[in-house]
Amino acid sequence: MSVGQPKPGVLYLVPTPLDFGMAMDAAPADTWLPRETMLVASGLTHWITENAKTTRAFLKRVESAVGIAAPVQGQHITELPRAAHKKGDHAPQAESDAQAREMLAPALQGHDIGLVSEAGMPAIADPGSAVVRAAHAMGLRVVPLTGPISLMLALAASGLNGQNFAFVGYVPQDATERSKRLRELEALALKTGQTQILIETPYRNTALLQALLQTLHPHTRLAVCCAMSLPQQVSRSALVSEWKRPQGMVNSLPLDMPAVFLLGR
Repeated sequence: MSVGQPKPGVLYLVPTPLDFGMAMDAAPADTWLPRETMLVASGLTHWITENAKTTRAFLKRVESAVGIAAPVQGQHITELPRAAHKKGDHAPQAESDAQAREMLAPALQGHDIGLVSEAGMPAIADPGSAVVRAAHAMGLRVVPLTGPISLMLALAASGLNGQNFAFVGYVPQDATERSKRLRELEALALKTGQTQILIETPYRNTALLQALLQTLHPHTRLAVCCAMSLPQQVSRSALVSEWKRPQGMVNSLPLDMPAVFLLGR
């Protein structure tokens, strides 16, 4: 850093509550976020986000709990490119990495920047990886903050192998391709003991659960964890054969909310 140049800002990875911040009766942000995370978020005025609307809602909740450095309307909020939403930005690509560098330009002027997704930890099952890569390439300090991460909460609640696991994201929507993929994941899980972790868009959760029950072997363990860390949260873990018994296990799940699906031994 040359004399007279500002000290580069920090890229903070800011987790947000898992209710997407949009519920009319949403609890204060400090219900789920540690105070230190709240205080860092309250001091930021520059944001890179998956969705500006949910970020503004999050900032209003931070403001109610600990105050914020600038009014919500005066915050600098930059949305990630649409392609990052649709296809993800986890694989290095010249275009997405260049765009990420542009979004991080304020950090070179000394501004700390917060990276947020709609819910949970950015860059995990959500876009943001390109921004983190660019920050490292630019020599910026990258600091992940503590907060809810649905994948880890679900894994802990599943009773499945927490020493060897893989997050595999979404499976195909086409029924034939989906069944093929589920059989592949099951075979890997049963052979190696590696827990397989899946997610789906909430309005397709029911279809995925039915596909899992129709495709997996009776002795495979399946866990479904919905609305993690929220008042509605429910976690169920049992053999597929037990899921199929008429005991209301499926009906007890709030499948209209974000869910994590896990399978293994």
